[in-house]
Amino acid sequence: MKTKGHGWGKGAFLSVLICAHPWLAFAQEATPSPAAQPMAVEHNLVNVGMIYPALLQEIRYATTYNFTGRTLYPFPTAFVHRDVATALQKVQEELGWEGLGLKIYDGYRPISVQAKMWSLVPDERYVSDPGKSKGKHTRGTAVDVTLVDRIGNDLKMPTAYDDFTEKAHRFSKKWSALERKNSLKLEAVMKKHGFTPFPYEWWHYDYKDWEKYPPLDITFEELGKGVKTAVPAP
Repeated sequence: MKTKGHGWGKGAFLSVLICAHPWLAFAQEATPSPAAQPMAVEHNLVNVGMIYPALLQEIRYATTYNFTGRTLYPFPTAFVHRDVATALQKVQEELGWEGLGLKIYDGYRPISVQAKMWSLVPDERYVSDPGKSKGKHTRGTAVDVTLVDRIGNDLKMPTAYDDFTEKAHRFSKKWSALERKNSLKLEAVMKKHGFTPFPYEWWHYDYKDWEKYPPLDITFEELGKGVKTAVPAP
């Protein structure tokens, strides 16, 4: 025998519920979809120690001996994008025929470190504004280098590294003949292998098409542990 009910089917109950609480009708539509999370990519940053003939390394930002007076890197190693490492190796090979080589001061720089530098020296002649281009060192495509002889002595250059005076500007009239000769030798070999000289720092070179490489904020500690991927900086 069928039992009499109240005459409410499932649909009728839902209609009454929606009338009582109208917000339920659009609650699902009003809930925003979760934002797409940036995907980690292979960063392709490598230790310059893999380059042969070996570059001399003097990583000032791993010490307090730099323009900030602070230790910014946890250990003295330079990292660069793999494409840059290949180009630097060609530079090294060519310089080797003359009994010369490269010394590197800096390569990849996490964008968080770039921001610290910008807060101290907000002058785009010397420090990239991370709020605009996100920098070039942050992509592993910029290097700060000089020339050394076969036993590691610095060749005479216009100024010391990270000298923020007009004498550090390329083609400054304050250069001596020897300083100009050595700077132009460095410039010629770097340009030959895909680098563009920066106008305000004789030591700074950007690898071609640097804009195509993503800015990163992976730490030196992570790189030292062999982490292979990173999320590009927004």
